[in-house]
Amino acid sequence: MASGTDKRQRGETVTVRLTKDERDTLDALSSRSGLAAGAFMRAAAFGDAGPRARRRPTADHKALRQLLGECGRVGNNLNQIARRLNEGGPVNIPELKAALAAYLDIRAAILRALAMDTVGEDSPKRAAPDDH
Repeated sequence: MASGTDKRQRGETVTVRLTKDERDTLDALSSRSGLAAGAFMRAAAFGDAGPRARRRPTADHKALRQLLGECGRVGNNLNQIARRLNEGGPVNIPELKAALAAYLDIRAAILRALAMDTVGEDSPKRAAPDDH
């Protein structure tokens, strides 16, 4: 039986040199289209990304930037709680519960922005790719 590599139809390679700005633009365009860079280039050149090209769920970058700020806020709160506990201070259960709830809210929002669904407590599962 042939290995996965032996079965591959695409044996030819084309090398293209790009500036950093061109590469960033290629990555942004391919990400926006939901395709890997190679599939995006095939689609641009030939009008078809190929039979095995899979569309990736596109990330909501604006939402992710906002969530990054929220992560910083929650992280700061957790650091303050940890510092107080390490210094032998009392445990403030409502504050700890609020920080945990904020963390879980941000985690759920990040998964939504990345087009992922949760399975179980800590097991992210990617949403099924579109068949285009």
